[in-house]
Amino acid sequence: MGEAVKVIAKNSKAYHDYFIEEKYEAGIELAGTEVKSIRLGNVNLKDSFCIIKEGQLTVHGMHISPYEKGNIFNKDPRRPRRLLMHKREIMRLFGRIKQDGYSLIPLTIYFKGPRVKIELGLAKGKKLYDKRESSAKRDAKREMDRAMKTRNR
Repeated sequence: MGEAVKVIAKNSKAYHDYFIEEKYEAGIELAGTEVKSIRLGNVNLKDSFCIIKEGQLTVHGMHISPYEKGNIFNKDPRRPRRLLMHKREIMRLFGRIKQDGYSLIPLTIYFKGPRVKIELGLAKGKKLYDKRESSAKRDAKREMDRAMKTRNR
């Protein structure tokens, strides 16, 4: 039986701005007060992205609010944090990112048992017309569901 998964934060803006092609799970290197702050849900993934540099995978722009009951050991809320994946996986992702238009975007941050994990999406940017099209599809589906609901009464 798998460990309990408790989702802390989602990056819903990522699904609006990108086509998510593949998803990966990575561990994240954190300080103790950061883990406590995440446990309280004080984390924001909006505008965050990942960079691979010298074989290291880091997440930038992820905001973890300082822990209120913390002390001098509180870290900078926006500091780059190292992500933990197998070297082989990182190198494969590096190859994919080098292709045009691909980027690594954090999608969700969650607890898997006692550990904090982050779900990364290999994403391709949407153009404005793609965003319009997907919102039109969503609206059409909503209208159809509404019509079916009223008809079934």
